[in-house]
Amino acid sequence: MPRAINRRLFLGRTAGVGVGALFARAVGLEARSNPGGIGRVPILVTSHSNQTGQRAAEQAWELLSAGGSALDAVELAANVIEVDPEDTSVGYGGLPNENGVVQLDASVMDGATYNAGAVASLEGIKNPSSVARLVMERTDHVLMVGPGALALAKSFGFEEEDLMTERSRARWLEWRENRSESDDWGPPDHLKDRAEARIGGEPAFHYGTVNVLAVDASGDVAGITTTSGLSWKIDGRVGDSPIIGAGLYVDNDVGAAGATGRGEDVIKSCASYFMVERMRAGRTPQQACEDALEMIRRRYERLNLDFMPGEKFVALNRDGDYGCAWSYESRGLPQMTARDSGGLTVYEGVQFGA
Repeated sequence: MPRAINRRLFLGRTAGVGVGALFARAVGLEARSNPGGIGRVPILVTSHSNQTGQRAAEQAWELLSAGGSALDAVELAANVIEVDPEDTSVGYGGLPNENGVVQLDASVMDGATYNAGAVASLEGIKNPSSVARLVMERTDHVLMVGPGALALAKSFGFEEEDLMTERSRARWLEWRENRSESDDWGPPDHLKDRAEARIGGEPAFHYGTVNVLAVDASGDVAGITTTSGLSWKIDGRVGDSPIIGAGLYVDNDVGAAGATGRGEDVIKSCASYFMVERMRAGRTPQQACEDALEMIRRRYERLNLDFMPGEKFVALNRDGDYGCAWSYESRGLPQMTARDSGGLTVYEGVQFGA
């Protein structure tokens, strides 16, 4: 069934196309031909396309389709992924820092209230996204970190737990034993060759994050970004995920965007805010994701560096259209999960630079 067009939004978006085209030419961004995913409101999308991500989208859809809020839906979906012990990118089972401690970051933003909350370096709590919502709704702060964030969570009844699983602990121990030839971790010298033959070929470092974005039946937009961060990171390192405007940004008049990947570059580029502003200027969510990657590439090009960090961006506008793009060279096309009244869709976006 064709979607009804809101005349005010239609006129605004039509006018914005011209502004967007002028801006794109001014900064040298290339026009893209991929229109992206076309959805219907209400809708929920997540950067995860695996079975857990799809299950999270389906459970959140039950809430959204019954008239629930976008904020409740993104929290529910994020919680489903956070407690999955097989997912080493977030929550329970997330890969630890160099000391073997799981430190979690998360942010939430509610377009309906223009409010946000975040936690960083949170230890011992499976659902950092729910603690971020407490910061947003039960304090007048935006970001709480470390022991203070843990104390807040425990004061509201969250249980402190060991977040390491057998799998994540084994990964960390393997990394510790093989990160250096000059320390005393690992097998004795005469058995090293045999031990190295057992290493499973896992990447030395692992990036992992989940974005969940939604628009509800009232047209309100909300988003969550949650992560265990860069594996084996220095104790206390914080990436982009809990930084509003970097790992997540929501604007009720436009839509939402989120980031995964190398957090340091997402912070420096304010990538999620940039994507939302590109959509405000008339770009589709798909184009906005690609514009953000192009913007980062050009930053390094100005330094005469042929360098592009590994990033994945997702975006959703308030009409239900969505897109994703990444800069990983050897992983094929990026995927995301979308759920609306038309069913569940695993959408393939654009591999930037391919």
